[in-house]
Amino acid sequence: MTLAQRALERLQAWPDLMPGPASCGTGRALRSVRDEIVHFHSARDVDLHLTRRAIQRFHYDLAGSSAIHLVPGSSWVTVHVDCEADVDLLLSLVSIALKAHQTPPAADEPRPVGCNFHRVRVLPRDAAAGG
Repeated sequence: MTLAQRALERLQAWPDLMPGPASCGTGRALRSVRDEIVHFHSARDVDLHLTRRAIQRFHYDLAGSSAIHLVPGSSWVTVHVDCEADVDLLLSLVSIALKAHQTPPAADEPRPVGCNFHRVRVLPRDAAAGG
């Protein structure tokens, strides 16, 4: 079982999340009553719908993580699950996403585009570090 599969199993047990197909057509999704929260696209790549406000609030911390890829203008982040710490990070971020989705989006906030799948290519950490 991959780390992403383990994370999916753990998150499926959360009472606020319901499983289903990802709206982008690839992989499994977990959604809240209001929105899709997370897409599991592969054995390692997970897209998380944090909201623009949450990304702005945590931008510095998100950008500093080698497990996270930000796409400018997207309300989704891509998490590359490569170790147990990444699973813990993903679970924490899902909790933040659930909280962020409890507040309706601001009137001037653009409607979110789909997840980052096909818009981002995540490199393995050692390749991204140049070695």
